[in-house]
Amino acid sequence: MSWYRNSVWFVKGLREYTRGGYESASKHFNPADVEVDVAGRSFLVTGANSGIGKATAKEIARRGGTVHLVCRNKERAEVAKEEIVTETGNQNIFLHIVDISNPKEIWKFAEKFRNEHKLNVLINNAGCMVNNRELTEDGLEKNFATNTLGTYIMTTALLPLLEKEADSRVITVSSGGMLVQKLNISDLQSGNGPFDGTMVYAQNKRQQVVLTEQWAKAHRNIHFSVMHPGWADTPAVRSSMPDFYERMKNSLRTDAQGADTVLWLAVSAEATKLPSGLFFQDRQAVPTHLPLAWTHSSPADEEKLMEVLEEFSQKFKSVSLGT
Repeated sequence: MSWYRNSVWFVKGLREYTRGGYESASKHFNPADVEVDVAGRSFLVTGANSGIGKATAKEIARRGGTVHLVCRNKERAEVAKEEIVTETGNQNIFLHIVDISNPKEIWKFAEKFRNEHKLNVLINNAGCMVNNRELTEDGLEKNFATNTLGTYIMTTALLPLLEKEADSRVITVSSGGMLVQKLNISDLQSGNGPFDGTMVYAQNKRQQVVLTEQWAKAHRNIHFSVMHPGWADTPAVRSSMPDFYERMKNSLRTDAQGADTVLWLAVSAEATKLPSGLFFQDRQAVPTHLPLAWTHSSPADEEKLMEVLEEFSQKFKSVSLGT
């Protein structure tokens, strides 16, 4: 019976992830929440050259914010920057070329950034879904390196900057796919058994939810949140999930619809009236587990995840910075 209830709940949830789900939810949005001037505030968006990241960066730029685009591909990033500047008239758009799957690069970037800039809001949007098990130059499974370890290092390395500012925020773009995954700390790099890229991605997204909850407990003066953008028509979906895209392409959200809750969490006063550490969908805090689900993890496992990631982080920091 619990399996049946979960299935019914999940199918209902899937409908909410579509464009129709967004259109229904948006009837209850208050437009004034995001009609704000954020001039003087600094925002960093990873994976900002396309999809939800670019849409978010563009909307922040429209509102006067200083936006730092962190991208892997220099050519595409320069095109995205030019588009944002042209469409918004905001000249305070800065480009940084960083591969989020490379922890040494992240540390080098973060150390330089900390010496040159201030930061009010970090938006962890960069991600990947690699469908075959690939290792990075550091011997890390690529999905884990990008989605989990990259997010962890970028955030922890920039915490000292965020701690200095008033109303500082960290938003991580996760996925509703994490609802089918329980935190698994025994195989963080997916080396055991058959490799399923979709499930590895979902596991990484569960890990991001746990990270957000743990950070919220440890850093009380920063507002942390994690969110599901729904199913949006992005280049990443087209390339990583071609079969899904073909089935769902007429129902997918636009980039801007997928980015709406990211923007709301980044700029609205309403978002920070809610507790830190919550999971959001369409501007609402929603559960991180299905009803009667088996996906709850123990505090010990959650602490172990943080310990393992910190060990990885410090190892690569030492190599990168020669400390």
